[in-house]
Amino acid sequence: MPEPDQNMNEALNGELPEWNLDDLFLGINSPALETALGEAAAKSKSLAKCYRGRVRDLDGDQLAELIKGYEGLQDSLGRIISYSHLVYAADMGDSNISQFFQTMRERCTDISTDLLFVTLELNRIGDSKLAELMETPALSKYWPWIRDRRVFRPYQLSDEVEALLHEKHVSGRGAWTRLFDETVAGLQFSYGGKLLNTSEAFNLLSSSDGGVRRDVAAEIARVLKLNIRTLTLITNTLIKDKEIEDRWRQLPLPISSRNLENMVEDNVVEALITSVKESYPRLSHRYYKIKARWLGLKQLEYWDRNAPLPEDDDRLITWEDAKQSVLSAYRAFSPKMADIGKLFFDNGWIDARVRPDKTPGAFSHPTVPSAHPYILLNYQGRTRDVMTLAHELGHGVHQVLAAGQGLLMAETPLTLAETASVFGEQLTFRAMLDGERDAMRRRIMLAGKVEDMLNTVVRQVAFCEFERRLHDLRPEGELASDAISDAWMDVQSESLGPGIRLHDDYRSYWSYIPHFIHTPFYVYAYAFGDCLVNALYGVYQSSGNDFEEKYLGMLSSGGAKRHGELLEPFGLDASDPTFWNKGLDVIEGFVDELEQAF
Repeated sequence: MPEPDQNMNEALNGELPEWNLDDLFLGINSPALETALGEAAAKSKSLAKCYRGRVRDLDGDQLAELIKGYEGLQDSLGRIISYSHLVYAADMGDSNISQFFQTMRERCTDISTDLLFVTLELNRIGDSKLAELMETPALSKYWPWIRDRRVFRPYQLSDEVEALLHEKHVSGRGAWTRLFDETVAGLQFSYGGKLLNTSEAFNLLSSSDGGVRRDVAAEIARVLKLNIRTLTLITNTLIKDKEIEDRWRQLPLPISSRNLENMVEDNVVEALITSVKESYPRLSHRYYKIKARWLGLKQLEYWDRNAPLPEDDDRLITWEDAKQSVLSAYRAFSPKMADIGKLFFDNGWIDARVRPDKTPGAFSHPTVPSAHPYILLNYQGRTRDVMTLAHELGHGVHQVLAAGQGLLMAETPLTLAETASVFGEQLTFRAMLDGERDAMRRRIMLAGKVEDMLNTVVRQVAFCEFERRLHDLRPEGELASDAISDAWMDVQSESLGPGIRLHDDYRSYWSYIPHFIHTPFYVYAYAFGDCLVNALYGVYQSSGNDFEEKYLGMLSSGGAKRHGELLEPFGLDASDPTFWNKGLDVIEGFVDELEQAF
């Protein structure tokens, strides 16, 4: 039978916004696109003709001028790539849009190949010579970017090999990623006499009807199994591709390249992963046993993991109410944050409507500093959707604030990129909880927050462990679907605990998760951000009026500072082995509170 809320969801969808991308370009056939590509190509060749092979001989002012020109070109190319990606994400089923997206990527890759020499030659400048050059004021402003590029010096290959890897990306890893995206976006799930896309099907796993959850879970498994051969091939190919490049670069571990990109030390990441894994019994294992008792079950089925609790009225939250909840929570903390957040609603920077062939999930795309970010959601009126809005708006506010650093230094490492998003969720949740007077509703909201935190911390670290196993196994030969599924079931069983029964049809659920494909080992950044924000929020609750200023200053820094510098004003140190327990203890405290009710 159809999901009871289906008609309400359709009515809700009618009020949801779709974004307006005119601030980037006026359409995929806009003459301005061809003009931008032509100008970028000409300027790139001119820059290369003037400076290629001479970078180590430049004085400070000349090097600053080169980097300034390089930054301007990256902004121009970034605007084109961002536009094509956003158009494509909104409708992956349109063959004209897919062709446009691929063509833009290929043309921008060809142009940017002329610019590879900048970072390659910059990294060949000796440390003492560079220290002298950095005394030039015009160059010193770019020091954070130069510093972060030089992290990769030991792993840099010859110019010819680097150029080959760069050019082949679009027909290699990029093409396989596109195949994955289009495959998952095109999946159709049959339920209640209707065909559902991925977002709609997975949303029904939060239905209040256990029969609906069970049947939809089985349908998801059926469809994933039908596509498992293709998804297994994509996974194997991309892991092997990464292994080959890592071997050529002589990187010590599969996760090492991600840690370098995140500007975070291996031991800090390992301390986080170890702390979270050690917390499984006192967090996820304990909570899911509590939830089973709450639902009157001895054990949860895997499709019950995100089930609403019995007393939850499962009410739909309108888009206007969600908007007001998030903006009011932001404003109570910082009027400046709320004012920036309001721009997204007022100016068509959000696409929230559920549509066929739209990419599932949610993201905030920063585009380029000369423009502004855009947010994509698949809003379906659940409390979790409100939290997702708060999360992505946090990213958006962060990206707006960091834009002042310029293109080269605006991007924040993934570990810190999740700080503003998770903090935005925390602000919204606390405001909603404080405004709720009904004891049972408060308990339900608290349970929902615990589940979100477990999904962010425990589930993401389990995902990271899953990736580590696959990357460790792959050099021995191609992995069969069953071998991948075995690893999946092992890490899921370990992280979720005995409170959840995992059926055989859950074995294929690894195959739709995009993070493994798009950005290997991205996932630990969520746990990093959640634990960091829990500690940061504790400082906020006990600090004076200067917290807002410090916090906005941290966001405005973009990628100009490392995590140690950014956290120092708050008295926090992520390199301290005990740091992660501060964040995990917050989750445990919530679980303690829920356990006392049973």
